[in-house]
Amino acid sequence: MIVTLKNIIPVIGAKWVGEFDAADISHISIDSRSLQNGSETLFFALSGPNNDAHNYIGELIDIGVVNFVVSYIPDDVKNQANFLVVPNTLAALQQFATWYRNHFKFPVIGITGSNGKTIIKEWLNFLLGPDFNIIRSPKSYNSQVGVPLSVISINEKHNIGIFEAGISTVSEMEKLEPIIAPTIGILTNIGSAHDEGFSNIAQKIKEKLKLFKHSDLLIYNLNKTIEAFIPSVTKRFSWSFKDETADVYLERRISGEHTSILVTWNERAFEVVIPFRDDASVENAVHCLMVLLHLGYENDVIKSRISMLFPVEMRLKVKNGIYNSTVIDDSYSSDFQSLKIALDFLETQKQHKKKTLILSDIFQSGLTNEELYSRVSQLVISNKINRVIGIGETISAFKNKFVNCITFDTTNEFLAAFDTLNFGNETILVKGARQFRFEKVVALLEEKTHETVLEINLNAISHNLNFFRSKLDPGTKMMVMVKAFGYGNGGIEIARLLEHHKVDYLGVAFADEGIALKTQGISLPIMVMNPESTSFASIIQHGLEPEIYSLKGLDAFLKIANDKKLEHYPIHIKLDTGMHRLGFQEPQLAELIAILRHHKSVKVKSILSHMATSDDLRHHEFALSQIALFEKMSSLMMDQLEIDPIRHILNTSGISNYGEAQFDMVRLGIGLYGISNDASEQKYLENVGTLKSIISQIRTIPTGDSVGYGRRFIAEHETRIATIPIGYADGISRHWGRGAGYVNINGKKAPITGSVCMDMLMVDVTGITCKEGDPVVIFGENPTVIYMAQKLETIPYEILTSISQRVKRVFYRE
Repeated sequence: MIVTLKNIIPVIGAKWVGEFDAADISHISIDSRSLQNGSETLFFALSGPNNDAHNYIGELIDIGVVNFVVSYIPDDVKNQANFLVVPNTLAALQQFATWYRNHFKFPVIGITGSNGKTIIKEWLNFLLGPDFNIIRSPKSYNSQVGVPLSVISINEKHNIGIFEAGISTVSEMEKLEPIIAPTIGILTNIGSAHDEGFSNIAQKIKEKLKLFKHSDLLIYNLNKTIEAFIPSVTKRFSWSFKDETADVYLERRISGEHTSILVTWNERAFEVVIPFRDDASVENAVHCLMVLLHLGYENDVIKSRISMLFPVEMRLKVKNGIYNSTVIDDSYSSDFQSLKIALDFLETQKQHKKKTLILSDIFQSGLTNEELYSRVSQLVISNKINRVIGIGETISAFKNKFVNCITFDTTNEFLAAFDTLNFGNETILVKGARQFRFEKVVALLEEKTHETVLEINLNAISHNLNFFRSKLDPGTKMMVMVKAFGYGNGGIEIARLLEHHKVDYLGVAFADEGIALKTQGISLPIMVMNPESTSFASIIQHGLEPEIYSLKGLDAFLKIANDKKLEHYPIHIKLDTGMHRLGFQEPQLAELIAILRHHKSVKVKSILSHMATSDDLRHHEFALSQIALFEKMSSLMMDQLEIDPIRHILNTSGISNYGEAQFDMVRLGIGLYGISNDASEQKYLENVGTLKSIISQIRTIPTGDSVGYGRRFIAEHETRIATIPIGYADGISRHWGRGAGYVNINGKKAPITGSVCMDMLMVDVTGITCKEGDPVVIFGENPTVIYMAQKLETIPYEILTSISQRVKRVFYRE
């Protein structure tokens, strides 16, 4: 479908300011950082509480973008591009998506509910894929922004759509309904997710049902509560394991790791086998089965395809690879839209100049192969991919569209040639359709470590960053602390994400941490908070900026700066306002000012101090006295030196409790990682790190037998014991053992029995359904790091930073 600015102007009610309204539009964007932006991009400048995309229009014009939807035209870009001015750019994006959707008349499946939306969508894509050209939401694009971006990807070759819609409060679904305009609706279960956005469960149900306002059919699990809110005009297609009055009645029987279901509908009765036994997976599979029934699939086809359902991986994962490479694992899907998303993610996480794409055949694009691989080639070029490895007969046939490309017809051919391909010192995106079994490719590329991993949720980091940004005054800068290996979460990867989000400064404790970031290509300014005088030469060599907190340290740095004939090298002056740890005290200011006045080799980039009690309001008066003293001391320096440095005193809890003292910049630390000292604030933060392991072995011991060193656990009854390969060498405190702590196995608490060993711990799994190889959560959502800290009488910082470097970090984005 050809779209021009002239088409769009009346659709979104825009005032056009520009010179050429007939421009062709082939790409809609909201991300100024995407390398896919170009001359045929229409950029919607969205504004939110934490960011305003209008600030990046100048940068976009510099790279060739000329068409913008804006709520105002910034002064510095007037007369430089085509502008469509609207009152609200998000509303305009939604209006455009609604107009675009109305040009297509094929069936559309709309999915909403509290859980299971993305899994049902992916399973339906698999089940219907042999018979349809499907357009679906990429990943979990189900938000007020994600839904319109998904729908805008429809083209003329698609003949069925599958879109999910997620809402967190009232009045959101009525905006998404006309964009999706589902003909078939699926309501998954209604759980507790986002409860805070609704006054009660009834309101939540009513809001979600608004998606199906004009649907021809609604599929749902028969439930009297939900039935009461379904409009009488809506045609219903219900199922149930309990109520025989449902349209489709099901009987369930668990057999090993599978679930057998007898399906009874009208005159039909047949059995299907679902390759899962947990309730959530069975319910998701039944929703898919109902769609197949409605669309008229034969029993044998339903049975065959349902039996082949698979676990859905919904996350892009970043892993350490062999030979100093980084692997981005997106090995379970291959479609054009998700490729665009994965390439954008690659750009945020690239750790090497060289970038390799391993790509399978792409399915269900709705395009001819010629057009599809031409577009893929353009994506590869715009994202500056150095090497393409194609796997599949179709991509092999279009090898000539790519520069520096090698192809294989099958995954097995690639695996056989693996040792000849020379991987190393590069970032590798692995993107493949499930049938190509690219998990085998990832297994070869991934650095081998033991089975305990710390998973880092990059979406959660972005959320927490924006939460604290929303508390800042306009113009207040933000430094983010990535010291101590990113509070145990991983410094390099998090620094890259923060650079992507355009924070102003990074903070590290020691020079070697900053050097590691700089050598990995981080360009943000980095302050070294606790530099040793022996590291000053290296600090200068790598362009780091030292905190100076003593006359001795200042003298040492000035000597090196003078020897190197530096001019105005940035330094940061630390003042002691009551912490009494590091910093210049008030009586030293006169001497400090006198020295700085006579040395042009350095420039005071910032003046800072550190609060001792920002997290404890019992010491409110002391905190205010620190702020007042900082104001006094820093103002004196500014007046006498005639300088205008950045001033900052607030840490994470200071941002929340003393917002009036933001000065020019704040320093975000533990809050980025989802931890607050304020229980009321904690509920707005998202968990970042989940420490996971597996069950290595399970044994049953009789009454009176003991477990572990020193026989510190004696079984009082026959007990089932599981051994987990993680111990105090990995950072688990021995005080967490002997029944004090627990791990989470399949949603159940398993108390730790006996002492924590160096590399292992043992837990009581009596009464818990589990087997060897099952995943184990050490901390994350349950138990939380905060809970562990309280029980161990310590602080979350200590637990996070204690996790050993031998524990592999896996970074992912939903």
